[in-house]
Amino acid sequence: MVPRLQNCLVIYCWIFSFLLTQITLNFLCQLDFCSPFVINHFFCDLAPFLQLTCSHKIDFQLMILIVAIPIMVIPFILVLISYSFVFITIFGISSAKGRKKTFSTCSSHLTVVTMYYGTIITIYMVPANGDTLTVNKSIAFLYIVVTPLFNPIIYCLRNQEMKAVMEKFFLKSKQ
Repeated sequence: MVPRLQNCLVIYCWIFSFLLTQITLNFLCQLDFCSPFVINHFFCDLAPFLQLTCSHKIDFQLMILIVAIPIMVIPFILVLISYSFVFITIFGISSAKGRKKTFSTCSSHLTVVTMYYGTIITIYMVPANGDTLTVNKSIAFLYIVVTPLFNPIIYCLRNQEMKAVMEKFFLKSKQ
């Protein structure tokens, strides 16, 4: 990738993120809030925040859905498209050992990416109501805690020394 393309992508991400945040913030500032002023969540997420409003939420939820497409769905689709090219290339590798090693590398990364994007798309693209807040808390826990927790574990298990230490640890604990 040439530096010019890298710079364009970084600038695009910054400008696009800033504009989409401003759109969301402008919509939020137009809402009226009523009591109780307690958010039923372990962080200030958008869906439980919307539960505090007395205003009509349909327009805001539609805006969230529209904004979520370029933020979450398009990058996820691009990742899946790039991985389809990677898998096509993997199947073109002549040795079975080379295919297995390459597929192992890609599959662990794809697992983490799918888990992360799957939970985020579920949270922000499915309209929330009072009944789904408990489910949203559980799903948010997945992408905030579980995915970052499993990410290094998944990549470490590819390391041969780490596999040996884990096998030794589990075999020792069984005795």
